[in-house]
Amino acid sequence: MTTLIILNDPPYGSERDYNGLRLAHALTKADQANTVTVFLMADAVVAAKTGQRTPDGYYNIERMLRRVVAGGGQVLLCGTCMDARGLGEAEVLEGARRSTMDELASMTIAADKVLIF
Repeated sequence: MTTLIILNDPPYGSERDYNGLRLAHALTKADQANTVTVFLMADAVVAAKTGQRTPDGYYNIERMLRRVVAGGGQVLLCGTCMDARGLGEAEVLEGARRSTMDELASMTIAADKVLIF
């Protein structure tokens, strides 16, 4: 099964990204045949910024994205959204990459399930 998860909210302040990434991780663990892509849009692109430091006992979105990549999933960032927030490619975690609306459209068409958080 191919699942596309689209995240829109900033990484902290609501739990939407947190819950979307929990699901992404669970899907990658559930079955090796699952293909999971997380597409970060709007303020969610900041979730892929490296060097996040959260208080002890608080979730860390950067670490959660790394788990998706380590589980064989991919993390894509809206390039226009990155530009609007001044986020450069060198600032994002290894394994994540800049993408486009055209690629998101193609992935949406190809996906078995599209989930938006």
